[in-house]
Amino acid sequence: MTEVRIDYDGEGLDESQVPPAPYDLVRQWVGDARRRQDASGDVPEPEAISIATANAQHAPHVRTVLMRYLETDGPGFYTNLESAKASDLAANPQVAGALTWPMMFRAIRFTGTARELPRDVVRTYFDSRPWGSRVGAWVSKQSRPLDSRAELEAANAEMAARYPDTGSPDDVPLPDFWGGYRIDCDEIEFWAGRHSRLHDRLVFVRTAEGNLDDPSAWRLERRWP
Repeated sequence: MTEVRIDYDGEGLDESQVPPAPYDLVRQWVGDARRRQDASGDVPEPEAISIATANAQHAPHVRTVLMRYLETDGPGFYTNLESAKASDLAANPQVAGALTWPMMFRAIRFTGTARELPRDVVRTYFDSRPWGSRVGAWVSKQSRPLDSRAELEAANAEMAARYPDTGSPDDVPLPDFWGGYRIDCDEIEFWAGRHSRLHDRLVFVRTAEGNLDDPSAWRLERRWP
């Protein structure tokens, strides 16, 4: 395999740039990624987050979803509650997530415990999705074997006929098997790429109960790259 080497040319991250709690910096970096995508188009899906879980047999799994929840109680995502990731989290709620923006030489890593999002939060987000995505939530038996693409298309056509697009947010009901999770974080790491692999790694470590915007709940440490 031919190696491709890139010397990271990031801005780095200094302690003086970091607030006393992680929430504002998470929001800032996500906002920076969105603006970069709008301006140059080289940060596609700026909210794509890789989610790592482990099942009851301790076998690890990782997949990329969209971070559609970010509040002071943690980042989160929505999914089929009968999916492989949901089965893993039922057996072992420990979870890790990573936002990575290679063109910006930045990443954020979250580790902690998965908590299911309240149904009213799930419903509000579900109703905001495009009609096709809401129908798709009913169609997909996520993570289970599928015989063919034709079977998927037929199931989608059947569900689209059952719940036609009326332009109303309630024309497709919320499935009982569709919901979301947030990460109740124990650590949040901000990674900033620098020359010669001398990267900056600043990590918020939980020291007490409290949300991501509560300085009394966190201490900051720098780690070797």
